[in-house]
Amino acid sequence: MGFTLFSSSKEISFSCLESISQNRNWKHVLPKTFSRLGELNREEKGDGVVKKGSVSSHLVRGHLEGSFVWKKQLKEASSKLDFVRTLLIDNYDSYTYNIYQELSVINGLPPVVIRNDEWSWEEVFHYLYEEKLFDNIVISPGPGSPTCAADIGICLRLLLECSDIPILGVCLGHQALGYVHGARIIHAPEPIHGRLSDIEHNASELFNEIPSGQNSGFKVVRYHSLVIDPSSLPKKLVPIAWTSSHETIPFLGLQNLDSCLDGFERRGDLKFFAKSVSTKSEMQTSNILMGIMHSSRPHYGLQFHPESVATCHGRQIFKNFVEITKDHWSQLRSSSESMRDVYCSARMQVPTVNQLFQDVARSKHLMNGFGNLKHASLCNLMKSSSHSRFAKYLKLQWRKLECSANQVGGAGSIFSELFGSHRAENTFWLDSSSTEMNRARFSFMGGKGGSLWKQVTFRLSNKSGGDTSFTHGGYMSVEDREGSITNTYLQKGFFDFLDQELKSICYDAADFDGLPFDFYGGYIGYIGYDLKVECGASLSRHKSSTPDACLFFTDNLVVIDHHCDDVYVMSLHDEGTGTTSWMDEVEQKVLHMKPHRRPTKPISVASAGFSPTQGFSAEKSRQQYITDVEKCQKFIRDGDSYELCLTTQMRRSVGELHSLTLYLEMREKNPAPYAAWLSFPKEKLCICCSSPERFLRLDRDGVVEAKPIKGTVARGASPEVDELLKQQLQYSEKDQAENLMIVDLLRNDLGRVCEPGSVHVPHLMEVESYATVHTMVSTIRGQKQPDASAVDCVRAAFPGGSMTGAPKLRSMEILDSLETSSRGVYSGCIGYFSYNQTFDLNIVIRSVVIHEGEASIGAGGAITALSNPSDEYEEMVLKTRAPTKAVMEYQNSILSIDDEP
Repeated sequence: MGFTLFSSSKEISFSCLESISQNRNWKHVLPKTFSRLGELNREEKGDGVVKKGSVSSHLVRGHLEGSFVWKKQLKEASSKLDFVRTLLIDNYDSYTYNIYQELSVINGLPPVVIRNDEWSWEEVFHYLYEEKLFDNIVISPGPGSPTCAADIGICLRLLLECSDIPILGVCLGHQALGYVHGARIIHAPEPIHGRLSDIEHNASELFNEIPSGQNSGFKVVRYHSLVIDPSSLPKKLVPIAWTSSHETIPFLGLQNLDSCLDGFERRGDLKFFAKSVSTKSEMQTSNILMGIMHSSRPHYGLQFHPESVATCHGRQIFKNFVEITKDHWSQLRSSSESMRDVYCSARMQVPTVNQLFQDVARSKHLMNGFGNLKHASLCNLMKSSSHSRFAKYLKLQWRKLECSANQVGGAGSIFSELFGSHRAENTFWLDSSSTEMNRARFSFMGGKGGSLWKQVTFRLSNKSGGDTSFTHGGYMSVEDREGSITNTYLQKGFFDFLDQELKSICYDAADFDGLPFDFYGGYIGYIGYDLKVECGASLSRHKSSTPDACLFFTDNLVVIDHHCDDVYVMSLHDEGTGTTSWMDEVEQKVLHMKPHRRPTKPISVASAGFSPTQGFSAEKSRQQYITDVEKCQKFIRDGDSYELCLTTQMRRSVGELHSLTLYLEMREKNPAPYAAWLSFPKEKLCICCSSPERFLRLDRDGVVEAKPIKGTVARGASPEVDELLKQQLQYSEKDQAENLMIVDLLRNDLGRVCEPGSVHVPHLMEVESYATVHTMVSTIRGQKQPDASAVDCVRAAFPGGSMTGAPKLRSMEILDSLETSSRGVYSGCIGYFSYNQTFDLNIVIRSVVIHEGEASIGAGGAITALSNPSDEYEEMVLKTRAPTKAVMEYQNSILSIDDEP
């Protein structure tokens, strides 16, 4: 197919930058990182769903097109740029920072990221054409449609006015390029999210060195419900790529993986089937338009997602766009101007390191190696490194006991002996009760302890229910060891408080030399789902009856290393006030423990016909839940989300339940690597958690790790059936798509706080087996940027993407409108924040929350375009089976004991 390249003879003057320090509007230039997540500005709301005004394509063009003329005489030709400075427009998407990570490595400088409504056109004009700060523009994916003003923001005007600046639009940005020049945006024959297609292209510059056609190895990930109608393309827009087949391709059905798995490590023993167990989707239509370019402008659009971990040759596409940018400007600027531009651009992006960039500008060698300078990224050097004048200096004492955990009966016996009296009130237990396959290694337990112990309880303010926009403020109460309570209003919210608390602690790292784990004392407890409002969510319609966060600051704890069977005792104290009395006491208790079997349980009155939900009141009926699934699918078809993690809750009055005994029963029947027990008697709250899912961890080497779960199936009744079910899960296109969408979302969240190029996926879509279910699990890791704090990392990713969907912000708005109560503790996280800024947090699922005499169990699942509403209901019920059965059998066993003569 023929096509016309954009003109290279435009006469545009691009003089060198003046010093950025002279810019009076400096505050607008500073790039904002993940903590900048703002509220979605929507003017109309109704029926729980955001309503948005549309923009007429022909009116926009008529009003804007041709209003700028940037033609001036070209002074002299130049060599190519050493760096490329990208303005990355974020359309409130959850994959933007995957693009950011790629461009940071390829460009040699991190892009500047702004939301599509963050700068006015006057500001954009100023930085593009007066300050000349950027060499190209990338428009991110996003929810919604380019026909909607609130969805697309400044992007349409950029595409119209910036005819001389290279622009690449991805997905929504691609559709915007078509729409702004008169093409129609229509529904795709079928919504495609997290699924792969073979791509053909016409060998334009954007696809240089990339193969073409079916089975060529060029397979891409698609996330879209809308497409450009190819029959409506004006002559100025040239098709450059399209799907080569009507079929989508399951990821684990790929045969030629080695050429495209550069985003993660491939397991050597993993076998990939040539055909998927799932049924492939047939789209009754012609091939779908996947790429366009403008015939006379350096503007390109891609419907697929080159930044996805499963897209083949995605990085090469970004490299090609960089080369297009360099070729474009090499004809317009002298090399000396380019050097000054790079120097000023770098100062703009990291204003506190001016001297560094003066050195960079003087050294060609350093310039070429800029991507390796760890301290030159967006999140760094933005915070003061000086210690607070209220700094606390803490010392750690610890010892390893001369016995093994199994010698004294294991973790359950140790917890019951040391902390189980008085109904285990004010105690915690982060319980790695399932340690097979190296899923987890350590358990941490303790209770109300030494002089530093306190309980911190936080509740968001303005919780009136209804259509309420939340501020970050809330009420915090702090109870010390003596029972004294202090109440405070936190204007900036809980995460800010926690961040400042951890930053105020000083310590000597030598104190924990030799310990194999990363928690040495600090905050331990839960953060509820509603704290999403401190992480970018603009709305929270429902009031949680439980606190929004509740944590102990623990100074005494016992640690069990399940791999080595070791037991440690630890005590944290103010400098100069240490004592070993608590450690001595615990050591003697443990050493004198004798292993014993738990009493034989009474025969449960639950029969073979036991219903998992028997005795529990479901928040929604089966039909209501199915109807909500169908509503989710309509939002997905209309482009408002790629995946929605719909949830509901079941409740039962339990009265004065002995919660610890219930938890011991749960951990025996359904052990989990990220299980937990928490008791907050002042709040009449106990949490029995059997979670198999890690939310986020940060170790002392600065490695951030997430392990999302998406895809669940029940275990089989026989080994043969069980293996078949496991294989069906592994090679299900639907479950692969669910998992991939969340993997890309977590890569984005980690990309906000991790070093460019460090985010990777060492394990993708692996099936893990538990007592009652098989689950599909992936692992994402990255190297934290030096000046990002522990709380920064959590705030960048909370709530866990596996419990929201993607894009996260829009998906949470939609879910808020469909769900009828607060999720509360469920969907939040439980874990620790160590005083040395390491942390490990789970996702609160498969859990029983007992509050004021009522047990609640939350469950749900990821809704996609491929979902079957009835199957989604059954999957939700499956996830409640183990905890509901544990509660019913425990209560029935108590009744059977009471009935004995």
